[in-house]
Amino acid sequence: MKKILSGMALSVALMTSVSSLAVAQEGVTVIEAGNVLAVPGEGYLQNQSVKVQDGKIVSITSGFSTHPSGTRVMNMRDAYIVPGLIDSHVHLTSEWSPTSRMKALSDSEVDAALEGAAHAKTTLLAGFTTVQDVGGANEAIFSLRDAISAGKIDGPRIRASGRAVTPTGGHGDSNGFSPALTKVFSGPNACNGADDCRRAVRETIRSGADLIKITATGGVLSNTKAGLEQQFYDDEIKAIVDTAAMMGRKVTAHAHGKSGIEAALRNGVQSIEHGTYLDDETIALFRKHNATLVPTVLAGVTVTGWTTNGWLPEASREKAAVVGPLMQDMLTRAREGGVNVAFGTDSGVSQHGKNGEEFIYMVNAGFSPEEAIKTATVNASIHIEMDDQIGTLEPGKFADMVVLRNDPLEDVRALQSSITMVIKNGETYRP
Repeated sequence: MKKILSGMALSVALMTSVSSLAVAQEGVTVIEAGNVLAVPGEGYLQNQSVKVQDGKIVSITSGFSTHPSGTRVMNMRDAYIVPGLIDSHVHLTSEWSPTSRMKALSDSEVDAALEGAAHAKTTLLAGFTTVQDVGGANEAIFSLRDAISAGKIDGPRIRASGRAVTPTGGHGDSNGFSPALTKVFSGPNACNGADDCRRAVRETIRSGADLIKITATGGVLSNTKAGLEQQFYDDEIKAIVDTAAMMGRKVTAHAHGKSGIEAALRNGVQSIEHGTYLDDETIALFRKHNATLVPTVLAGVTVTGWTTNGWLPEASREKAAVVGPLMQDMLTRAREGGVNVAFGTDSGVSQHGKNGEEFIYMVNAGFSPEEAIKTATVNASIHIEMDDQIGTLEPGKFADMVVLRNDPLEDVRALQSSITMVIKNGETYRP
């Protein structure tokens, strides 16, 4: 149920199950905010009036004044407001479980899209108003992205890569099935040699990809004993990067092993997902190429917990036992080395809606709460090429906000435990 919130006290406003500014967008809505983290990294602005119209921020001014007749007012004078959060690494159309391998045999892309719609709403209510989905089934994730953009269903705005471009037999290919099923599940995203990888990039973009994801190394949850190091040749990576650039796309790389991370960075890949085995030499390459790390420590913690559950295939279980425990220390080294970090969780490995748990691991790695929030707003908006629209609360940007009962700069866990309202494009939702 959506309602117009007009001059209501915060305590009353937060009793509304789901509310909307959709009608108010025909005029002007003013949010009277006690504490606004308009630009994470610059501290709170206090006692601010945030004017919203047509889903965007018109102005942010100091103080609370008398408003013109007809103005809708939202009283949030006792609240803490941060920009809508951004998760740079999710998989909305799936969630790992003991039945995941059977679902690959039984579910269609329609099933995946419908599952993704449920996960999208959960993610939005957790405070994440924008996500980058890196590795979902093409038709499912692109359809979900477009349906949310058109306002047909509720969810975060999505940038999506579709299936990862992968070497044949690599982490993003079909693995662990019978030879007949492996051939069925292996798609046009698998490639061999520079020319064939150019083809895979072009086909991925033709399918609707906003960016290209590659699997530069082996991965934990692929059911194959192919290691965690480099799996593409350098000339294949360069061909992928050059082809993507010609068609206006950037490339991000799933990469755990040092050799694969460094090969990706040397050959022009702009960002690394995971980065488990980075060291001082790797950090120097990140800095030299102004590249971004998306650390996904939550995924490492999650798979570590699965090593004793008995349902992971042996190949995945062995890799999870090694990789998972290393990821917290990896993020500490990256921060100390001055690597640019954008927030990402790999949700879909972890449960959707628990994305905010990553903030705890960031603080454990040495980030202050405000620095951690900055990775999920300012840094992430630049990383996903949307910093002119989101990431901060400034005039002209989307009215995306998370309203909190408690101060997240005092305790970052407030980003999980005290969300009272999420605002996206001026529409408000209560968890």
